[in-house]
Amino acid sequence: MKKLILTLGIISILASCGSDPSKTMQLTGTIKGLKKGTLYLQKIQDTTMVTVDSIAFHGDGSFEFEQPLEHPELFFLHLDRADNNTFNDRLQFFGEAGQVTITTNWDEFDQAKIIGSASQTDYEEYQNIISNFHKKDLELAQLAYNVQDTTKLDSLQTAAERNYLRRYGYILNFGLTHPKSYVTPFVTVRDGAEANPKYLDSVYNNLDTKVANSTYGKELAKLLKK
Repeated sequence: MKKLILTLGIISILASCGSDPSKTMQLTGTIKGLKKGTLYLQKIQDTTMVTVDSIAFHGDGSFEFEQPLEHPELFFLHLDRADNNTFNDRLQFFGEAGQVTITTNWDEFDQAKIIGSASQTDYEEYQNIISNFHKKDLELAQLAYNVQDTTKLDSLQTAAERNYLRRYGYILNFGLTHPKSYVTPFVTVRDGAEANPKYLDSVYNNLDTKVANSTYGKELAKLLKK
């Protein structure tokens, strides 16, 4: 009897230690209007997109995932609506430990409201500004497409180069002004890899210690070593 009680006690202790709330993302959400389909929680691992969890829907668009997480990371939600429609079927977000809630619609899946993640707030701030530079690039490319006049082409080329430099200036400035954000090393590696190494080094050396030791902080360190 004593052995049985001891065994049950050990099992209880192990169960209680199964997941550390401070290192677990509790992801919940609702996809309004969804009746049938499958939702995949994904992330990039060693340059490959991998599925870490999934849930099938049958009449209810609510979902819940529990994901161990040492540091904030970029995740993807991929929705298979079971209708062979791949339009707006994926959204990305910065997940972190704690309660993260996502609310969206089945027909505008990538236009989601995401709360509970400070890293996501930083990422949205960054994306809102950087998207303006991408739009400007597209606008200039469209203007140059049918232009034959050399002077006008030179002017558009100058504008494109100016936009290019301003974009890199913003990326580096974001990094320097957000040293405690886990988004900083991620966007610096993804979008700023071609910047002058001395500026990248300034961003890295300015990072908070926890951020520098995170997954994306280590990726930035590797980039600098190259």
